Amino acid sequence: MLDIASGTGLVARELAVRGELRVVQLDPSEPMLRAGHEATRSAGLADQVGAVLGRAERLPFADETFDGLAFTYLLRYVDDPASTMRELARVVRPGGTVSCLEFHVPDHPLARAGWRLYTRGLMPVLAASASPAWVRTARFLSPSILGFYRQHPLAAQVRWWHDAGIGHVRTRTFLFGSAVVIHGVKRDS
Repeated sequence: MLDIASGTGLVARELAVRGELRVVQLDPSEPMLRAGHEATRSAGLADQVGAVLGRAERLPFADETFDGLAFTYLLRYVDDPASTMRELARVVRPGGTVSCLEFHVPDHPLARAGWRLYTRGLMPVLAASASPAWVRTARFLSPSILGFYRQHPLAAQVRWWHDAGIGHVRTRTFLFGSAVVIHGVKRDS
C-alpha cells in the first residue's frame, strides 16, 4: 500500500495496523517523515511502514507497483490535480484500490453557514491555544477549501478519477458535509 502526502505517517500506521499491510509512506517533507519515524518505531511497525521522500506529481515508483493507494488532503496543493491523479493511478495495479480523504464544503445552506462560522471564526480561536503557526493554518484553510471547490466541484474531481483509469468511483460526505471520502478501483488497461 502507498500512502501519499503521508506527513508524520498517521494514516500509514493505521493502514498497517488495521489491514496488516506493508505500507510505503511518501511525503515531500523530510522533517515530517523524520517526525513520524519514532511513532512508527514505538508502535512496533518499523518492519511494516517505510518512508520515501518524494512528490505525488512525479512518483519514484514503477508502473503498477502497489495493490492500493491512499492520500489525504493532497489535491488542493498540487498545480495540476487531474495530471496528479493520472500519476497516482499509474503506480496502482489493475484491481487495486485508490482512496482519499479531503475537506469538503457542505451543500446544505445551514450546514454551510455553520462550516463558515467554524472555519473562519472558531477554528482560529481554538488554534491560538496551540501556537501562532496553527493560527496561520486555521486562517488559511477556509479560503483554501472554498476556493478549491469553487474551481473544482466534486463532480469534476470524480471525472479526474475516471480519466485516470479508476472505475467504480464512489463519494461519501460526512461531518455535516465538511469532509469527503472518494474511493475507486483501478481498471484493467
